[in-house]
Amino acid sequence: MLYREAGQFKSTYAQDLQILPIAQDRVAMAVLLVVAFVVVPAVGDQYWLSALITPFLIFSLAALGLNILTGYAGQLSLGTAAFMGVGAFMAYNAMLRIPHMPIVGAFIVGGLCAAAVGVVFGLPSLRIKGLYLAVATLACQFFVLWAINRIGWLSNYSSSGVITAQRIEILGYAFDHSRDKYLLTLAVVSVMALAAKNLMRSETGRAFMAVRDMDVAASVIGIPMMKTKLLAFAISSFYCGVAGALYAYCYLGTVEPEAFTLDLSFRVLFMIIIGGVGSILGSFLGAAFITLFPIFLNLASKWLEHMLGIEMSHAVVSNSEAIIFGSLIIFFLIVEPNGLARLWQITKEKLRLWPFPH
Repeated sequence: MLYREAGQFKSTYAQDLQILPIAQDRVAMAVLLVVAFVVVPAVGDQYWLSALITPFLIFSLAALGLNILTGYAGQLSLGTAAFMGVGAFMAYNAMLRIPHMPIVGAFIVGGLCAAAVGVVFGLPSLRIKGLYLAVATLACQFFVLWAINRIGWLSNYSSSGVITAQRIEILGYAFDHSRDKYLLTLAVVSVMALAAKNLMRSETGRAFMAVRDMDVAASVIGIPMMKTKLLAFAISSFYCGVAGALYAYCYLGTVEPEAFTLDLSFRVLFMIIIGGVGSILGSFLGAAFITLFPIFLNLASKWLEHMLGIEMSHAVVSNSEAIIFGSLIIFFLIVEPNGLARLWQITKEKLRLWPFPH
């Protein structure tokens, strides 16, 4: 009853094709945006904004980029961190070398450079797929890290390799406070998530899904394989590049190669697996699980120590968190292989009938 579509009539094609056709979804999205843009900055302290919510949004954007490539287009990739690194370092160089470059323009430049690198390393997808393609993108990860460490121009010939990111300033307003950086990140992620949602509803998105489901059949019905696959790599890498620029400027405050290692690529991959492959919502749910749940386990371990009156060593707590975290990931994959997004869909189906099950 709470989530029933009955009685909501649509009289135009525009109403029938809108992103949120059910009134409850529109109300929920409006409330969510108000909470995110108004309530959270008002009540959140510096720790919550800078250490929890901002990285969650950045990883959600990176997971969204990978989901476009892997979840919707069916092309495996292990080079997400490499594309994020390209976006971060090229945004830094755009700010450094182009006079009067706005920060948003630098983010776009970083995303476009990452898209160009993604197209180059997406060329093997025209001949190989599956695990072989994943190994090809893994080569991108190692090549990009090598280039960042060896080509001095990229790091402005820094001896340490760790560069302080430039100050974020838009129209004369300096984004120095964690609240300002959070709002900038939220605005960018919101716009790009909306663009991704519309993209998946377009002809291009349907072509991606056709290639994912059966590339031979997609080629037979006239979908160009080369254009579709390379476009998927370009769009995905653009999203990851912008996420990398936000990661360096709004979260770390530095631009350094060690922030974009292979471990980050696997973390983003786990996000879309747990959240739901081929789902915009799943990218956010997976990022929330991977980013916030370890913090919850840490707080739970401290509460347990206080309740039992014992003191556990840091190694025991760290290893216990890793074991519990890994076990929960396996549990989720066994219970619902389609991720947390599918569990949310099931919940909405239950709400259509609640409180009358029949």
